[in-house]
Amino acid sequence: MRIFLAGASGVVGRRLVPFLIGAGHQVTGTTRSADKAEDIVRAGGAAVVVDVFDAPALARAVAAAQPDVVIHQLTDLPDVFDRDRMAAASERNSRIRIEGTGNLAAAAHTAGVRRMIAQSIAFIYAPGPEPHAETDPLASDQAGEGAVTARGVLALERLVTGTPGFDGIVLRYGRFYGPGTWRTQPGGRGCLHVDAAAHAALLAVTRGAAGIYNIEEDDGEVSVAKARRELGFDAAVRLGPA
Repeated sequence: MRIFLAGASGVVGRRLVPFLIGAGHQVTGTTRSADKAEDIVRAGGAAVVVDVFDAPALARAVAAAQPDVVIHQLTDLPDVFDRDRMAAASERNSRIRIEGTGNLAAAAHTAGVRRMIAQSIAFIYAPGPEPHAETDPLASDQAGEGAVTARGVLALERLVTGTPGFDGIVLRYGRFYGPGTWRTQPGGRGCLHVDAAAHAALLAVTRGAAGIYNIEEDDGEVSVAKARRELGFDAAVRLGPA
């Protein structure tokens, strides 16, 4: 299949490109940085330098790629965790989830894409009995950074699952660890290796009905039964060395 991967040079994207290429898919990957475009090419994809906030340029890039599937792995977070920078990072990330997802979904719809897969988060459920199923309510009444994050997540998920014309799949990822992330090892509950996150996106290209899936290590915080049953999700999958 032809895949348009938005955020191909990001933490999940750069692990996902080899999975997609290895499965025989043709990948067009985006980056905002010309310096990172060569990394996508070396991994076997075609690179497009485009900003998700430039809606006309993004629409042209999607149309030119003629994809069967669009995958949204865009984020805007610092490479190293810094508490003092997180408020600003949350605002930037929320803008990507709202405005960027809107632009990408519109471009996918116009291009006649059959399926769109997007990254969300699993650590935003409202307090309640665990493990949380995908149908449990999200914590939409938070304050501060939590409110900013919730607003962005809710908008992203509505856009991906509610835009007509394609099957929208939302992957609610746990807290990342592994190459390129803030942690080399899992820390606390609700964790997910970045390779398992990337592999879940690969699985969703050809498996699963439209909807929302928890993608996390099975430690009782959320239920991953749906992802195992419908996608074949396995949290133990690893790509290999960074």
